[in-house]
Amino acid sequence: MTVMRTRQAVIQALSDELESDPTVFLMGEDIGSGGPFKATEGLIEKFGEERVIDTPISEMAFLGAGVGAAAMGMRPVVEMMFIEFIGVALDQLTTQGAFYRYLSRGAYEVPLTIRAAAGAGLGFGCQHSQILDQWFRGNAGISLVIPSSPQSMYGLLRSAIRSNDPVVVLEHKALYGERGEVVTGEAGIIPIGKANVVSQGTDVTIVAIGSTVHTARAAMESQSEWSAEIIDLQTLIPWDKETVMKSVAKTGRLVVVEESSYSGGWGTEISSEVVSQLWGQLKAPPHRITSPDAPIPYAQELEKRYLPSPEYVVSQITALLKTGKCPAPWWEGFKS
Repeated sequence: MTVMRTRQAVIQALSDELESDPTVFLMGEDIGSGGPFKATEGLIEKFGEERVIDTPISEMAFLGAGVGAAAMGMRPVVEMMFIEFIGVALDQLTTQGAFYRYLSRGAYEVPLTIRAAAGAGLGFGCQHSQILDQWFRGNAGISLVIPSSPQSMYGLLRSAIRSNDPVVVLEHKALYGERGEVVTGEAGIIPIGKANVVSQGTDVTIVAIGSTVHTARAAMESQSEWSAEIIDLQTLIPWDKETVMKSVAKTGRLVVVEESSYSGGWGTEISSEVVSQLWGQLKAPPHRITSPDAPIPYAQELEKRYLPSPEYVVSQITALLKTGKCPAPWWEGFKS
């Protein structure tokens, strides 16, 4: 077990897969120099330019090349510098790579991994701070993972590269510098689709992913009025229904903490499924704590206000427990 930062866990996972499988190679803009977050630092020196390929600034071209290479038996890992940049190349993934297995009646597999920096909190502005998980949810044939720690980054990334279908790995920028113990090798691999129960509790189940796992933990640890069972989904597509249902059946309450805006957030599906399966066992309606339906602000204080904070999560959950009703979000009543 080694202590490393999240960005170092990315490098270690990529290095281990490059060493263990000659069909694995990397593509992306500036990955030879390590990229803006130094998450591929040193790999081109170790594995050479044929397996760590610096690409031109054309996401459409190199993601398309990745889909083709995957269909022909390679295991490409394509980096989008920021997840927003995949917008010009969504066709290659969502209507090509994701459907090759289906369209070919299983003759072709597409073992393609797409890595991308995502998320707010570092002042990158609205065009470089989104999660954009909604661009992939609802697309059959794609898995989506969002690590929350160095260990989950290492374990989920290695699982993604080994998958025989496309997997999108969203790496939260604000977590690249987080330190943690990491079990490497085969023992450190985390299966796609399995959640992690971060803490045990009896009053409420908090479901989170990525950065909001840290928000949920900070909220629970800052007060003593209630205890929460915190679930780190780790995989958003497919999400671990069994673990969530078991927890909510025990606590009787569900709170979902999301970084994305309220409308269309991933918590809607989880809330709907919980109501459908556990109606009659719930002590309160499911409650979603999210960001407002607005662009992510650039100014530091506004961005801090935009994102759910531990203090806000505490106030929302406390109100839910006291009243049995979903409290209004902080922005309700604001005029545009």
